[in-house]
Amino acid sequence: MRVIRIVEGTSVDGPGLRTAIYFAGCSHHCVGCHNPSTWDPAGGEEMSVSDIMSRVEEAGFNVTLTGGDPLYDAENTLPLASELKRRGYNVWCYTGYTYEHILRDGNLRRLLDFIDVLVDGPFILARRDIKLRFRGSDNQRLIYLPASLPAGTVKIFDDGND
Repeated sequence: MRVIRIVEGTSVDGPGLRTAIYFAGCSHHCVGCHNPSTWDPAGGEEMSVSDIMSRVEEAGFNVTLTGGDPLYDAENTLPLASELKRRGYNVWCYTGYTYEHILRDGNLRRLLDFIDVLVDGPFILARRDIKLRFRGSDNQRLIYLPASLPAGTVKIFDDGND
């Protein structure tokens, strides 16, 4: 998989200190995106699950998959997400796809089993709100998947700090 960068100890991509993995490739091209340098699927460097897990284990933080869009190359993101959950990490994932779209796409849907919180939907500049926690525009949701998937309805993540 292609990775732009890995940032250990970030506090803006989910609760607590986290390791954020920025994937290359995004087809959403949201106007006002804060990471347009991640759109190119050929950007960054090729990294294996083992390479990434070494960095994650060394840092010791929970993990956020971001980019770009980690679902742009879902087939290659899946083994990493699976390994992260197998090792007990809390995993957040930012995507420009909506939860409903992901549920309808079998290839994308498989990833949801390994993600704790999905931050879904494109960034919409006209709906930008700098007071929102962990997202850029008010259309984006923090979906708590361990409750949403079995319930068949969206359950919003709430850690009591909003």
